[in-house]
Amino acid sequence: MKNVLTRMMREENGQGLVEYGLIIAGIALAAIAAIWLLGPQISAFFTNIGTELAK
Repeated sequence: MKNVLTRMMREENGQGLVEYGLIIAGIALAAIAAIWLLGPQISAFFTNIGTELAK
């Protein structure tokens, strides 16, 4: 088991995957923050559209 872990630590292929994971996590956090901040405005926008279509 120790040999497998040391071999994984030396390999650089996994590092690229971790970097992509961090980038995806950052994008996800930015999207969540944008939705959280703009949520009420977006909700009001679609509520207005629904109200106008119901007339």
